Amino acid sequence: MGVHYFIVLGLFGALVPEVSALMGTVAAPPPISTVKLQKQYVPIKRGDRVVAHKTALFGTVHVGAPSAQTFTVVFDTGSGHVFVPTKECKSEACSTHRQYDRQQSSSAIDIDYDGVAIDPKVDERDQVALAFGTGEIAGEFVKEVVCLDRGATSRAEALKRPDCVGLRLIMAVEMTPDPFASFAFDGVVGLGLGALSLHEEFNFVGQMSKQGLIAQPRFGVFLAQNDDDSEIAFGGYDERRVSSPLHWAPVHAPELGHWQLRIKSVRVGNETVSLCEGKSCYTIVDSGTSLLGVPKQITSNLHHMMARQLSKDDDLSTTDCRKVSGPPIVFEMDDFSVQLEAEDYSRPAPMHVQSEDGSETYGFCRASLLPVAMEEPLSKNLFIWGEPMLRKYYTAYDWQMKQIGFAQPRQPSKAAASFVDPVVTV
Repeated sequence: MGVHYFIVLGLFGALVPEVSALMGTVAAPPPISTVKLQKQYVPIKRGDRVVAHKTALFGTVHVGAPSAQTFTVVFDTGSGHVFVPTKECKSEACSTHRQYDRQQSSSAIDIDYDGVAIDPKVDERDQVALAFGTGEIAGEFVKEVVCLDRGATSRAEALKRPDCVGLRLIMAVEMTPDPFASFAFDGVVGLGLGALSLHEEFNFVGQMSKQGLIAQPRFGVFLAQNDDDSEIAFGGYDERRVSSPLHWAPVHAPELGHWQLRIKSVRVGNETVSLCEGKSCYTIVDSGTSLLGVPKQITSNLHHMMARQLSKDDDLSTTDCRKVSGPPIVFEMDDFSVQLEAEDYSRPAPMHVQSEDGSETYGFCRASLLPVAMEEPLSKNLFIWGEPMLRKYYTAYDWQMKQIGFAQPRQPSKAAASFVDPVVTV
């Protein structure tokens, strides 16, 4: 079945003349283009009780020309490729999503791994396997155009549009049911650094910058407290969404491809986490993770430090632990700190614990933590700042300078909902 390649967490040619025009430059890129994000909740149950939710935030892109095909995608800072399911995929996870029809796109060019054009009718072609958390996809390669605003009606229109980028795309021919069958989104747009991509022409932000489609090689992520106003901005960051200056932290080991930062120290309340003394801990900022990830070897200790016992008078069936006070977890960086409060990290439902004789039931509020165990070259002392941190702070990602900025977000109000400005909103 051709040559196979395998990538776990992304740790891992010349353009064909027909498509090279699509990968040209645009004279006057807009300052910022934004894509609205939708949110999906997938319940996590213990028995018959929902104890937490996995979440996914996704937006819309349009693939191909002149018959543009619309897909919902997660904009994932933890991966480095764009993929959508293809009609050739017969797995259950593909059948529940919109599928890319290669025959409808005259802008598509079938390629092998090295970017060389091939006959789309060949029986064998190169494939790649990509791992995403608990799941995996297998896919084939095509050069295609991906647009943010709306579909391109012709190749000539795509040439003039700063929101349309030409790149190498992965057509998923297999997708595992877990997690893809349970999520509403169709595919993924990876926003990791260059080293997470098989080749620079797979990299979405890298190609937008190289082709002159964005004024600045930056993007910003805003997650609203409500589920209606989240967005991702390309070409800079959206100043409407911040209420404080950005504080920047340099990416550690950008050659690994992750948006990874070094942590100076960590404490829960007034208690220091000994593992992280002396800058021995790191974090990856990952928009594709819905929880706070913590080093596996200290997960139990952190649970103990962040737990709160409820009063006997509390009704365990109605208590929302996000409203029960608890210690903050504070991450000290070189020049600033960020922190999560109990409302940011708590599981909604309390845990029930019976006394040894079974005569009493106690309630405990616990943190929702994801144990993280990484292999080299990534550190074993690794946190993952997923949705809880991205909801607490506006984050900006500087592709050129390899740094991440954090600012206090400005949440939308009813009075500000109808403003008009030069930002292009998708």
